[in-house]
Amino acid sequence: MSEELVEAVSHDESAFAAEVGRVRASGTLGEGGRLLELFDFLASRGANKPSASQSEIAEMVFGQTEAGADDATVRVYIHRLRKRLDEFYTAKGDAPDGSRLTLPSGTYALRLVRPEGEPEAEETAQNSRRRGNLIIGLVALAALAAAFLAGWAVPWRDEAPPANALWQPFIDSPRPKLIVVGDYYMFGEIDSVSPERGRLIRDFRVNSPSDLIQMQDLEPERYGSAEDVGLNYLPFSVAYGISGIAPVLAGGGSQVSVIAASELEPDMLNYFDVVYVGLFSGMALLEDVNFMDSGFQMGESYDEVLDKASGKTFTSGEARSLASPAYYSDFGYIARFRTPSGALVAIVAGARDTGLRGVAPIVAGPSLPGELDKLARKGDFEALFQITGQQGADLAEKLIAARPRGD
Repeated sequence: MSEELVEAVSHDESAFAAEVGRVRASGTLGEGGRLLELFDFLASRGANKPSASQSEIAEMVFGQTEAGADDATVRVYIHRLRKRLDEFYTAKGDAPDGSRLTLPSGTYALRLVRPEGEPEAEETAQNSRRRGNLIIGLVALAALAAAFLAGWAVPWRDEAPPANALWQPFIDSPRPKLIVVGDYYMFGEIDSVSPERGRLIRDFRVNSPSDLIQMQDLEPERYGSAEDVGLNYLPFSVAYGISGIAPVLAGGGSQVSVIAASELEPDMLNYFDVVYVGLFSGMALLEDVNFMDSGFQMGESYDEVLDKASGKTFTSGEARSLASPAYYSDFGYIARFRTPSGALVAIVAGARDTGLRGVAPIVAGPSLPGELDKLARKGDFEALFQITGQQGADLAEKLIAARPRGD
């Protein structure tokens, strides 16, 4: 091997190691867990080694030694790692020489790519479009968080809005606060022959990239042309909730962060107090966390809420009546409880947008309505409101049920 080639290889390894260290030190991948272990495993292989196999990753990272190990686990975590790397470079920028670590599509290996070099073989116009959509989604979420946290929380730090009985335990808690917004996953169908015929799809059976992978395996004839485009959307009503809640939480002097419900992982409840703002259908894993010890449960659809105590089902009329001037009923839900891990959790949710907009000012006010205030001061509780709406406007609210959690 010539001296020039040895020097080039050495430089590549050095630059690769430096960028690995920069990503790791940023905390983007967390302080521990499988995602960080996957990154470390791939990084330990070096800059120019062949792609690892699924079975190799399954055994070395996830301890799956059986021949029938679940390949979907590897694919899902590879997708998450690729997404976190995109997030890192969106927030931190490329290395000084313009290089960045990538996980090329179709390979399980970290590569250091420079702008003057050839793009990786697996990179296509379709992948570029996917990355662009992902960045748009991240920027939109970041802008939403910045607007509320930077725009309102900072000026009110010395003059914080009063915290009612729902939020006082959060203010007193030493844990950082995590506002979780109910988001919805969308995937694309791309026609390679006629790209203009491509479309974005919201499928209630597909709520994450891992769901899409599973459906492609189960129903290839229906989902064969589907592609993860890194795009999620938020209901507009979420803004109404965050605008009142975020300043109260930030006014307590605690660190407040905002993430999408699709990004919430179970171990986050070990470190954060969590506040969910969104629709019932966007709760993701918080749906199980909340309703396992609730006096309510979802009906046959997310438009229906069943009160276990009375046996009554309350059904939102927004979807059927939104376009007409007729009055209709929607429903908003409030809860606060503590998980076995010690996390405080608050849920501010609506069956539809009208319900969420209706309960948002109630929870953000300086005091809760009388019966709710008493419950909130005693401990865990939950409540259901009927919100009268007309063409999306919330006109009036009525408390239907309020009780301690577990009753």
